[in-house]
Amino acid sequence: MLKDLLIYTLLFISLVIISCKGQNRSAPIKETTKKSPSVESKKNLPKEISDYDPYFVESEPIESAFGPKSIVRNMIQDKKGNIWIASWEGIIRYDGTTFTNFTNKDSLRRYHVFCALEDRKGNLWFGTIGGGIYVYDGASFINYTTKEGLVYDGIGCISEDKSGKIWIGTQEGLSRYDGLAKDIKSITFKNFTTKDGLSDNDINSIIEDKNGQYWIGTRGAACVYDGKTFSKFFNTAEVIKTAGRPFVNVRSIIEDKSGDIWLGGNDGLWRYDGKAFTNFNKNFVGYIYEDKAGNIWTNSASASPQIWILSRYDKRPLAYEQPTATIIKEEMDMFFGIMEDKSGNIWWGSLNGIHRFDGTTFTDFQQ
Repeated sequence: MLKDLLIYTLLFISLVIISCKGQNRSAPIKETTKKSPSVESKKNLPKEISDYDPYFVESEPIESAFGPKSIVRNMIQDKKGNIWIASWEGIIRYDGTTFTNFTNKDSLRRYHVFCALEDRKGNLWFGTIGGGIYVYDGASFINYTTKEGLVYDGIGCISEDKSGKIWIGTQEGLSRYDGLAKDIKSITFKNFTTKDGLSDNDINSIIEDKNGQYWIGTRGAACVYDGKTFSKFFNTAEVIKTAGRPFVNVRSIIEDKSGDIWLGGNDGLWRYDGKAFTNFNKNFVGYIYEDKAGNIWTNSASASPQIWILSRYDKRPLAYEQPTATIIKEEMDMFFGIMEDKSGNIWWGSLNGIHRFDGTTFTDFQQ
């Protein structure tokens, strides 16, 4: 993961001179700032503040009309309609008018925020790279790390299953919270690693399918967990000898409304209907998302160096018809997480912040 951070940082430096032309701009409001401590002063701060990620992107504002200017890995919309952003500048909330940086506001540990989840109880979960998990109940943040039982403090993904269990994929294994604690101050974890049968400890994605199986994308081979046993998942469409070969470095897995499994990663974009595999893209795919209409959105690398593509695979009227790809955005910028909000707008993260597409207009929330 550190290698990824270095790559993203270098890409950001090389691409920062490139901006989105002709996009909508948010009207400026007065910014409320809270001076971020300098590197020199951090050694004098309390431990919870001085313990920081050296690659963290310092930003001074607590509140601003403008969004983050650096990497946004993911975002969610909560039940109240707020957009929560997992960014290199910390945990940020957008209420439709103002971006509030809670890492600055609440003096949270300065670590990259990689993923976010709202559970069925309304608690918000944020995974960091090196700082463990933050859980927010609307009043305060509680930080969980290896000291509280997490298997590792570098978090790659968070998912909630149908029974309310929270699954946390880390760089060194999988942690599970059973969802039964009375409040966020009494959460405990059960951990799984390769010693328990995991195919690889570096976890990118995990989902539960309609049959109660868990699909796990790792930096190594993808695997399936039936509640007792972890088994590698083989792509029999590309046969090596008789067993096929495992999907490797799967970054994103979803189950669509039809029950089909989509996998994206080093092997491109694949769909598995329970019997057969269909390939839609051979280039690297970093994220997959299904919108309310059943269309599949992806971000992917292209054949051209440094060009990334945001695509939509349109749902066809008949089940046997293959979806067709429409390129929505193509530019010199690495794309990350994708989300549809309650109004039908599509949001995604990039090296340069957060972006929104309303079907006609792109907005980048920059000055």
